[in-house]
Amino acid sequence: MTRLRTRLLVLLCASAVLAVVATASVLHAADRSGARDVAKPGGPAVTAGRVTLTDEHRIVFRNMAWGPHRDEVTTVDAGAPGGARTASGVKCLRFYAASGTAVCLQAVHGTLTDTYRATILDRRLKERAHYALPGIPSRARVSPSGRLAAWTVFVGGDSYAGTNFSTRAAILDTRTGDLVPTLEDFAILKDGRPYRAADVNFWGVTFDADDRHFYATLATQGHTYLVRGDLRTRTVTTLRTNVECPSLSPDGSRIAYKRRDEGLPSDAPWRLHVLDLRTLADHPLAESRSVDDQAVWKDDTTVTYALPGDFGADLYEAAADGSGHPRRVMTAAVSPAYP
Repeated sequence: MTRLRTRLLVLLCASAVLAVVATASVLHAADRSGARDVAKPGGPAVTAGRVTLTDEHRIVFRNMAWGPHRDEVTTVDAGAPGGARTASGVKCLRFYAASGTAVCLQAVHGTLTDTYRATILDRRLKERAHYALPGIPSRARVSPSGRLAAWTVFVGGDSYAGTNFSTRAAILDTRTGDLVPTLEDFAILKDGRPYRAADVNFWGVTFDADDRHFYATLATQGHTYLVRGDLRTRTVTTLRTNVECPSLSPDGSRIAYKRRDEGLPSDAPWRLHVLDLRTLADHPLAESRSVDDQAVWKDDTTVTYALPGDFGADLYEAAADGSGHPRRVMTAAVSPAYP
């Protein structure tokens, strides 16, 4: 056999092996994906049905239970959160709702790659509009009136725990369709002075009730800041350091957020705190585990958040004043809203 023929044979064999490995990988991924469509013993009961945002006695969330309704917007009786669930058929990676308006961050599955979009839903979960996203969905919020929606995506990296990531935060007026595609276009006042830097990132928007002001995280030069933003003047102003993923209380007086506390592991560095906006004093919640989530206020006294669970994630509650003990309220659930 000539040297040329030997090289061709080796090349063909190598190509065949790579083809087999690629096929096996695709089939394995398909098998795992298909397994998630099969209900897992011990999981919550979920059935298809009508879901709306009009019942104040219901919790609306993204269902994480394995089975045909995984990732769907789902509802359950707020008085019995461990009870039977009703799934809508609408799938979201992140979800939030208020006053009859919802934002659903979705994956659009393509032949080779996935793309992502933000879909605005009405009170019956019918699509009103959608917008292409430049990266992987991370956070979503709607203002108390339902007029404004916000989302954050990863455009580089995929974890807040490290430093090698980049985010983009957008705000939409759902009535007019006016879109702020990135908060990086806003003027920054840091410590009372104008500030510009190439490494600025924003994430975790939460809205004031006036549909003008908002809070968010600003990151730059290795530090994070709580900022208050103004949509009319297109400015953000720093208020305090070491604040991530803020969530404004219903009465507008406090911010629940995750803080990097000393002594915690680098891959799980956060402790939930509540900040008084008048005094800027804060205190930790009773939850001692690291929480990588933008907490949701159930009411003015209780904070809800997600932690890893057997089905992906579970929802917990803790008292906003730091008292008591955290308790698990729902298994296999994330992105709760109390419309």
